[in-house]
Amino acid sequence: MQYLILFLLLLAIELLYFKVADQYNIIDKPNSRSSHTSITLRGGGIIFPIALMIACFMGYVSWAVMLAVLLVAVVSFIDDIKPLSQLPRFLSHIVAAVLIFYELNLFSESLWLLPVLLLLLIGWVNAFNFMDGINGITVLYALTAIISFSLLPLNQLQLPLLISMGLSCIVFGIFNVRKKAKTFAGDVGSISMALFLGYFMMKTIIETGQWGFILFFSIYGIDAGITLFTRVKKRENIFQPHRSHLYQYLANEIGMSHVLVSCIYATVQLGLNILLINMDTKGNLNFISICGILFVLITFYMLLRQFIIRKMTLSNS
Repeated sequence: MQYLILFLLLLAIELLYFKVADQYNIIDKPNSRSSHTSITLRGGGIIFPIALMIACFMGYVSWAVMLAVLLVAVVSFIDDIKPLSQLPRFLSHIVAAVLIFYELNLFSESLWLLPVLLLLLIGWVNAFNFMDGINGITVLYALTAIISFSLLPLNQLQLPLLISMGLSCIVFGIFNVRKKAKTFAGDVGSISMALFLGYFMMKTIIETGQWGFILFFSIYGIDAGITLFTRVKKRENIFQPHRSHLYQYLANEIGMSHVLVSCIYATVQLGLNILLINMDTKGNLNFISICGILFVLITFYMLLRQFIIRKMTLSNS
């Protein structure tokens, strides 16, 4: 019953936000690099940090994690309304990471480890944000990660928190996983959710000692990483909007439904995550198997990407 009440509360808050966003013209206008063609309410992902605040009030998550997510959410929401420079956004990510490290007691670890973890966490947050480009992809991928974390036995005590965040995804998904979305997550949604997922990934790896669970994020990681490398190689400005992710090629150039592409990404990742959990249970998730899985995923991704680019080139010639 408490989860039904929470769902209805989050739904009411989301609908209230729509009225505010409409009144104050918080919208996303399409441009030549957008994957959408109509004006849409921006910032519907504000429901993610709100859900975490409620979870903190109910005792499901610590104040440090709540403050970290709230900090990046506030800065990102301001950026959604009026674009900020890189500095305040970067500083908010640094402070949020420090709070996450405090929560996970990482300051007692070797000093060399902290910069590495900081780079990985901030890199993940930005990669997740960059991947937010078509209807449904952010919320379905986030829900996939939350479900995967919920399947791990060590996270049974964390189920109320994971369910709370999962409900926020369902509420947002009602208005976003559509052919014509009513709202987009905005940076407030994608960055706050990315930080929460990054925290939970680090927590899971620390408690299990199993680095293989980082592959829970591998589909996004591979697409974001290889696209970033390709753009750097072409000397493009990596901070400028673009349409060169694989999912963008599939949705914009090949013409597949946005929701279908988002479902494919989420389904493939969920299937892989279930495999990883099963392998770990049987003691087969080790360095060799992790490298093998990564090799197969990267190879398949590169072949598919090259096939689509060739097809696009031929159709344009």
